[in-house]
Amino acid sequence: MGVHMVRTTYALHSTLVLGLTVWVSSQPRVSRGPGPEAWCVVPQHRTGPRAGQLIAFSRLQEVDWEVELAVVIGKKGKHIKAADAMAHVAGFTVAHDVSARDWQMTRNGKQWLLGKTFDTFCPLGPALVTKDSVADPHNLKICCRVNGNVVQSSNTNQMVFKTEELIAWVSRFVTVYPGDIILTGTPAGVGVFRKPPIFLKKGDEVQCEIEELGVIVNKVV
Repeated sequence: MGVHMVRTTYALHSTLVLGLTVWVSSQPRVSRGPGPEAWCVVPQHRTGPRAGQLIAFSRLQEVDWEVELAVVIGKKGKHIKAADAMAHVAGFTVAHDVSARDWQMTRNGKQWLLGKTFDTFCPLGPALVTKDSVADPHNLKICCRVNGNVVQSSNTNQMVFKTEELIAWVSRFVTVYPGDIILTGTPAGVGVFRKPPIFLKKGDEVQCEIEELGVIVNKVV
């Protein structure tokens, strides 16, 4: 019960990144299908309030920010009904779903995986907040700041699919295990859809914050 450091509570397993139709107005078009239109498995993540530095590789020209609510699975399941989904949740944490848009959207056949799996991407933290300590995961303020400037500001009540629906959808295809993490998508304000687009550069500091869950800070080096 309460708040626990992510690193010492669960052996983190797989990170499932869901996208496109997960948030209202998170991108130019929004539709409501049976589930998220895109998802991929990210193998790396780091944990803690200052979960390390983001490496701006010279081959990455379009590194973007994404603050996301992360759901940590606590119980194994397959073909989970939405009504039963919360019984499989251990808690929640903050995720920074760093994305190399050049590799995600224009290079490598426009497939998502490579653009989200570079070393140092997808930091998590500052802690695992157990589900009983969160009054309503679908009514939390969510914010991302770059160098102190607010670039994303919304509320989890703007999610197109609730946490229970996302777990039910994912478990139709794969078994979820304790330590699995489901990233629930990001609200409007990412750099790639700005006019003109804006991307992270060396020296930038990114703060990702969610009400009741805390804040994580990452420096681009």
